[in-house]
Amino acid sequence: MFIGQYRYNVDEKGRIVIPIEFRKQFGGAVIVNKGFERCITIYTTSDWNKAVEKITSLSFTKSANRKFSRYFMSSAFQKEVDNQGRINLDDCLIEHAKITKECVIAGVGNMIEIWSKEEWDIVEANRLDEFDELGEDIDL
Repeated sequence: MFIGQYRYNVDEKGRIVIPIEFRKQFGGAVIVNKGFERCITIYTTSDWNKAVEKITSLSFTKSANRKFSRYFMSSAFQKEVDNQGRINLDDCLIEHAKITKECVIAGVGNMIEIWSKEEWDIVEANRLDEFDELGEDIDL
């Protein structure tokens, strides 16, 4: 399980250090993808395979399913973590997330999200109001 948030910088080559707490759970390669709300997501290969199974089981005769599958699968990249604990983010992912340099790496259960500092600040500003409201419909 991935939890917590960490602040890092993306270097001039598009590399970012992954927190050691997260790297311990990878086991080698990871899948990096465009996420919702303009973030980048990182999956372990086993969690990625579970998501792909669900997506490929959707009916291909429905336009929405084809569009989602096309978007989701075509923006994914397999990456290896280097000896310094970094992965390289492709330009299309950096542009999608509007990352200039500073970013936040957040653990969200079975995946990791990478946000630009500016976009994360917006998420944080809305969190207090939304958290209570969203919690109303979740029965823990």
